[in-house]
Amino acid sequence: MKFTGARLWILLSVAGFALVGFTPDEGYRSLPNNKFSAGEKLSYLVHYGFINVGKATVSLDEHLYTINNRACYKVDIHGKTTGLFAMTMKVNDLWRSYIDTGAIIPHKFFRHIQENDYKKVETVFFDHLKGTAQVRHTTGMEAEKVEYYKIPKNVQDIVSGYYYLRTLDFSGIKEKDTLTITGFFEDKVYDLQIIYLGKSYLQTKFGRIKAAVISPIMPENQLFRGKHPIKMWISDDDNRVPLRVEVAMLIGAFELDLIEHQGLKHPFATVRK
Repeated sequence: MKFTGARLWILLSVAGFALVGFTPDEGYRSLPNNKFSAGEKLSYLVHYGFINVGKATVSLDEHLYTINNRACYKVDIHGKTTGLFAMTMKVNDLWRSYIDTGAIIPHKFFRHIQENDYKKVETVFFDHLKGTAQVRHTTGMEAEKVEYYKIPKNVQDIVSGYYYLRTLDFSGIKEKDTLTITGFFEDKVYDLQIIYLGKSYLQTKFGRIKAAVISPIMPENQLFRGKHPIKMWISDDDNRVPLRVEVAMLIGAFELDLIEHQGLKHPFATVRK
């Protein structure tokens, strides 16, 4: 699988609203969620040491959409390089997912990747009741390809998995325990294991916030370094918002920090020093 800048955005790199169009169906799970809702927007700054290299926004549309007769949140993740870094690595990517408000699973996934001269447009239609995914993709230099794949129950895409993670309760998890999220990306089903590293206090521009620290277990590769090359700090409050992501690569360490937020379902629970 090719590692592109888009994956870096994701590595570095929603009920109080009426569920319009929601129809109960025994084929779907019901997952309680009081952590996020439509209208939430999170903005992040990506930096390499003291150098700012990019920005990313994660936006939950204010409206709900109906897909497969289910009410869905529309989530956009937009990432781009900025400043001098954009002169050597021009990235302007959009990742979009329509996520079931009741089951927190994707019904449709879309991404438009533009990284230097590389381009890819992909749409995935999930049919969870039939257990299939239709993938339509093109690089713009060839005719669109349409392929079908079998998917397991409650599979996630790369965006919806981030929101599913926010619904989890870390209070019953012990340090060094692992969580598994089953996902589908490009043409493969994978099991992403995440190790829980415990709690810590993180100083942010919004104050000192207690956070749960997690790290995906990465296979051996020539890209990352260290035992836990990717770490994520998630606010240990009623929001479960990602506050910081650190990525230790062989070429150096990148950090992604939350710099702005709108429409949080709950105020941040800050603590004194």
